[in-house]
Amino acid sequence: MLLTNDDGIDAEGLQRLRRELLATPGVDLAVVAPDGNRSAIGRGITTRRALAVERIDFGDGTFGYATDGTPVDCVRLASLGLVDGWLPEIVVAGINHGANLGDDVTYSGTVAAAMEGLMLGLPALAISQQSESREMDFRLGVDFVFDAAARFTARVVEELEDVPLPAGTLLNINVPAGVPHGVEVARLGKRIYRDRLEEQDAAGDRAKRTYFIYGAEPGYEDEPGTDLVAVASGHIAVTPVHLDLTHHDGIGPLSTADLQRLLGPAAQEVE
Repeated sequence: MLLTNDDGIDAEGLQRLRRELLATPGVDLAVVAPDGNRSAIGRGITTRRALAVERIDFGDGTFGYATDGTPVDCVRLASLGLVDGWLPEIVVAGINHGANLGDDVTYSGTVAAAMEGLMLGLPALAISQQSESREMDFRLGVDFVFDAAARFTARVVEELEDVPLPAGTLLNINVPAGVPHGVEVARLGKRIYRDRLEEQDAAGDRAKRTYFIYGAEPGYEDEPGTDLVAVASGHIAVTPVHLDLTHHDGIGPLSTADLQRLLGPAAQEVE
């Protein structure tokens, strides 16, 4: 099993889950993670330079590998033979410091690493922990307790063969602060982002200005059955996520639009 994250190899969430997985029967664990925080990097990869990799001693007789690449790079490194004589059979990403709910999954490096497992045909889990202040935004939390998330994830891994997980599907798991009231299988919810353009140092060089564009904590649509509502009510949210982005119901109507007629005018414009 490969353990990775987007918060960095020293992050407590990864280390707490690492210790729990090491104590789980039947788990052959390797850790490959970024050497620093890569939050919200999504499915970015490194293609224009070599990746640096360093062996990291965890101080308990085990070790892992840290790289200056992205979470997806970490999964690729492991799958291409970074660890001698070992290849991953499961990809586990987390425990992320902060929730990855609703539309956030499209930005998340944690979820991206799990998605890379799917690309390789492997079962994959992405696990995220809400902060003790119960923020619904992964950027703002400071204090985290990972025990419940680590124990729940280890039990899911232990019984993964009995979990009805369709091929090409990952489990996105979000754990609320405190003691969870239960587990809810939920769909992705809808975020309400409140970003705005904030110029910094307006009195400086007008030819080169700097801006913040990601501002206040986002809200969400209060719709039952979603991961956002589940976590807000104190439940662990488990969401099956797959990579087929095709809107299949749209293929038929689009096929009748006679797009072929646009080919001639487009070719003339190019000429």
